[in-house]
Amino acid sequence: MRLLVVEDDPNLGDLLQEDLEDEGYSVDWATNGEEALSLLESFPFDLLVLDIMLPGRDGFSIVQDLRSNKNPIPILLLTAKDKVEDRIKGLELGADDYLVKPFVLGELRARVRALLRRSMQESSNMVELGRLRLDMASRRAWWQTEALELSGREYALLEYLALHAKGYYSREMLLDHVWPGDSDISPRTVDAYIRFLRAKLADDAIETVRNLGYRFKG
Repeated sequence: MRLLVVEDDPNLGDLLQEDLEDEGYSVDWATNGEEALSLLESFPFDLLVLDIMLPGRDGFSIVQDLRSNKNPIPILLLTAKDKVEDRIKGLELGADDYLVKPFVLGELRARVRALLRRSMQESSNMVELGRLRLDMASRRAWWQTEALELSGREYALLEYLALHAKGYYSREMLLDHVWPGDSDISPRTVDAYIRFLRAKLADDAIETVRNLGYRFKG
């Protein structure tokens, strides 16, 4: 899953990015509204964590812009504006949830998981895809009945392929989703992680098609 965090406080933005990446998500971080909108136009994100008080365009105007353009991305607002009328305004503009600063990171993670489940129309944390079972709350996976020992990046790559199994994804596309913004990572790193996953799943679990890329078969 690829998330976009929009936060102008460098300490909080860095903390949020690091914490959510530790949970296995791919996380981009923007520090202002214009940068956020540019990223949203350029890449497919699964969820937006959005501060309201930003330099330039504020969070409210970003929500309004996204919803007026029929963008259905789940939006979690983060803000120090704790008045009831501010919460009402954000939700009525189209945000999906609202978390007031200061907050506990555990609650943020829980709200992120809940919004992702809702957006996938899943009623529980568990997702079954053929021989694979994912617990999106605990970031755990099982192949048939065997629990898998996966690193954070392995889980993120497997989850993305499994939840987007209708398409093929090139190395570059997978790098954008699982290693966003990391220019030091070679496209061949994706090949290595695919080998790791096949060794833990089955040789036929992930298909490779020349000039198209990888696809999860389940």
